[in-house]
Parts: sequence; structure tokens; C-alpha cells
Amino acid sequence: MTEATEPTAEPKSTPVRKRRHIHEIDVIRILTFASVIGVHTISHTVAADDVPLHVLLGLLHFTREPFFWITGFVLMWSYFHKPVPMRKFWPRRFLLVGVPYLVWSLAYMLIYDYPRTHHDPSVGGFVLDYVRVVLTGDAWYHLYFLLVTMQVYLLVPVIAWLVRRGLRAQLTILGVAAVVQLALMSWYHYWPQVLPGFVHYDAQYFFSYSFFILAGAVCADHGEGFLGWIARNRGKVGLITLACAVFYLIVFAVQHAAGASLYSAGSPVQPAIVVWGVGVGLGFTALGRIWSDRRREGSLLARSVDTATDRSFGIFLSHPLILWTLLWLGDGWFARTLPDPWRSLVAYVVVVLGAIGLTELLRRSPASLWFTGRPRRRRPREAAPAAASSP
Repeated sequence: MTEATEPTAEPKSTPVRKRRHIHEIDVIRILTFASVIGVHTISHTVAADDVPLHVLLGLLHFTREPFFWITGFVLMWSYFHKPVPMRKFWPRRFLLVGVPYLVWSLAYMLIYDYPRTHHDPSVGGFVLDYVRVVLTGDAWYHLYFLLVTMQVYLLVPVIAWLVRRGLRAQLTILGVAAVVQLALMSWYHYWPQVLPGFVHYDAQYFFSYSFFILAGAVCADHGEGFLGWIARNRGKVGLITLACAVFYLIVFAVQHAAGASLYSAGSPVQPAIVVWGVGVGLGFTALGRIWSDRRREGSLLARSVDTATDRSFGIFLSHPLILWTLLWLGDGWFARTLPDPWRSLVAYVVVVLGAIGLTELLRRSPASLWFTGRPRRRRPREAAPAAASSP
């Protein structure tokens, strides 16, 4: 979570609330990004008839929902506690997300797309292709996350205005947003032939995640009250998460029995994923609260979680490059050699370790901000020797 440092000229009626670092969000972010890598790894390595892995893949397709819940929560938590004018908010946010988005879009075009597919070889054709993938998020299959995130940044004043309407209005807004998101996902999943050009970009529109973005903002508005409720009701939260999982698996089974493929039955636009996403979000928040309550500042585990949080964005951005390299080397040697399901498990471990290693290198390079959204990580300077010693 990026902390703002500039003062603001907000109306006097806007309260400035005391803010703490939300360690709960660190856990949710790490678990969500770990699941994203699982989705992409399994999708590229699973056998078409592997039922258990497809069920797992379907369950992991929740990742969009908590990701955008986190986005709404962190933005509004920061904004409500220390509001800043948009003329200061937007440049900083777009620097930290927009620059890596532009750089990685170019990198994936050069590494994967252009060497393998036919394009206009002229400079003008390349520029037009680059502009197109930047505007559509098509440079690589995970970059739409950043494109939607930047759309949410633009909407921060609108989201803040909606959330400040009070609890009754918030509940109404969430209800409408839930209906809109379920209707859109039903369209994307069941009737993709209707306006296929629009549906092709279903992942790239912020309104495809409207309920979770606004839910995150509303939870941030209630802040410690929401997190306190999670802490007091961990058993209920566990049951809710389990019930949502059972509901999702029943829908998955019914869809597959009705003729849908294993992938389609658990696709990321399956409307039942909205319910499962709520369950996962609550469950992850409960785990995060447990961590926050037990965290010991300065401990090895605390430092490890802090480091993982710091590296998570870079790992997210780079992991498809590691996965593609692994599957490309030796003309598909990896995919041909390892049997299913070990192929997916080994690939996941290799991709995670490879992305961690690449991110560590990038974080120590002068281009760290461009590739990881974080300033260069420098080694701490050695402490100067004492000027005098005691006898």
C-alpha cells in the first residue's frame, strides 16, 4: 500500500482518520498472486481430461475478485485517512503502475508476439500495434489487471463520492453492483456470441468487477469495524467460505454434466465465481487477521512477509515470461517429458522460483521502477565505526 505524503485541500467536513498499515492486506495480496500463478501454470500444463486439476483450476479462478477487492480497499483506505488532490494522487499512482505496464507491454511484444506472428514490419506498423495492445491490455494475458487498475484510479473521486453516501446507500449501491456484475458475467459465459467484439474484452472493463471494487471501498470506509467483525467471527467466516466453495463445485458439476467442457464449467466468467469470490475474500481476510494479531515486528516471518509483499507486483508481472520460457525451451521438452499432474506441480515451483529470482535482480537494477513499480533496492550502508571506544 502506497502512502501519500502531500497535504490536501479537502472540505472541512471530511474527517482525517488515524491510519495503520493493514497487515491483513499483505496476506491477501500474497495468497492472491500465488493463486494467479497457479491459474496460469495449470492452464498451460493440464491435460484436457484431468478432472482433479481442472476442478482445482476452476477453484483458483477466483483471483480477479479479491484482486480488485484489494484495489478498492487500499485506495479508499489511503484516500479516506489522508486525502490528497487528484493532481497529486494520479501522477504518483500512474507512475508506479502505468510505467511498468508500458514497459512490460513492450517487452512481451518483442519477446513473444513479434517473433512468432506476422505483423507489419514497418516502424509505423509496430507503433500502431504497440498503441493497440496498450489500449486493450492485449500484450500478454495478465496485463489487463493493470489496465483495469488504472481505470479504477481514474474513478477514485466517483467511488469516494458513492461510498460517502452512508450505510443505507452503500448497501443499495453494492446490491446494484452485484446484479450488474452477475448479469455481465452471465452474458460473457452463456451468450458470448452476442456482441462478440465486446465480450472478447470482457476482462478489460472495470465494470466487469464493479461489485468487488465497490465492496473493497465500502469495507475500507468501515475499516477497523469490518476487520474487527472478521476477528470476532472467524468460525462463521470459515463456514461461509466452505458454503461458497460447495455452491461453486455444485454449479461446476452441473455445468459439466450438461455438456460444458471441464475448463468452461469453471471458467473465470462463470457467474458462480462471484459467490465463490466473496467466500475466498472473507476467508483470506480472516487468515490475514490471524496473521496481523500474531505478527511480531522484526521477526524472521514478519520480514519474510514484508519482503514477499514488496516483491509481489514484480513477481506477478514477470511470471508469465518464466512460464513461457520453461514451456518453449527444447521445443516443448518440459511438457513432453513430465507426466500429468506432476508437470503442473513442477512448473509451478519453477515459475515461482524463477519469477522471484528475476524480480530480485530487477529490484537491484537501475530499471527497478520501470519493471517492478518500486524504486531500486539498495544494500544498507555499513555502519560507520565508532569514533571512540570505552576503556
